Amino acid sequence: MKIFPAVDILGGRCVQLVQGKRESATVYGDPLSCATRWLNEGATALHVVNLDGAFGASSKNAELIADVIRKTGVEIELGGGIRSVDDARRWLETGVDRVIISTLATQDPGCIRILCREFGSERIMPGVDAKGGQVAVHGWQETCGDYLDWAKRFEELGAGSLLYTNVDVEGLQQGVRFEPVKRLIDHVGIPVVVAGGVSARSDVAGLCRTGAFGAVLGSALYSGKITLHEALEECR
Repeated sequence: MKIFPAVDILGGRCVQLVQGKRESATVYGDPLSCATRWLNEGATALHVVNLDGAFGASSKNAELIADVIRKTGVEIELGGGIRSVDDARRWLETGVDRVIISTLATQDPGCIRILCREFGSERIMPGVDAKGGQVAVHGWQETCGDYLDWAKRFEELGAGSLLYTNVDVEGLQQGVRFEPVKRLIDHVGIPVVVAGGVSARSDVAGLCRTGAFGAVLGSALYSGKITLHEALEECR
C-alpha cells in the first residue's frame, strides 16, 4: 500500500483542517518545505489539495502548486476546486499525475469519460466523499446519493482509481472506520485510496488488510500522532 502525505494549501500556506471547516485551520508553514520534509522522510508520493479552490477561488495557489510539482518531481494527486473539464485539463497539463474530481463528477459524470479519453484513465480519480453513507458535495454541505452507487458509476465511466474520504471522521484523529472502506473496495474493481481518520499504525495495518491501494495521512501526521516512518514500516 502506498502512503500519500497531505499537503493542503490555504492562502499560500500548508494547513490542516478539522471536518473541512476553514476556521479550524492549523498552519504548518510553506507548502514546498512541508512537501520536501515528507519526501526526505521516505515518501514517494504526495496528496495535494488546493483548499482555496475548494472554497471557490480555483486559480489561487496555482503558481505555488506548479512550483511544488516542478521541484519535487514525485507522483502527485491533486484536488480542490476543479469545477470544469478545462480546470482538470490545466492541472493535468501542468504535470500532476492524477486529478481528483468530486463535485464536478456528480454534476457532470460525462466529464470522466472525456478526460479519460484525452489523458488516460490512470490520471482521472473521482472523489467519493462519504457522509453517513451518502456522497457529500459542495464543500461537504450537501449530499447526493449512495456512495457505493456513485463509485460504481465512476468506474463504469472509465475512472482509473477512486479517492474515498470518510467525512464523518476526517480530521478528528480518532481512527478509520473500516466497514465502509471494505464495502467500497469489494464493490469496485479499481484502486481505492483512503483518506479520513488515519491516526495510528493499526489504521495503516487495517487498510492494508482491506486491500486499499493507498492511504492519505493528514492531521495525525502533522500533529505527530503517527510518524511517516511508522506508516511506511507498517506498509512493508
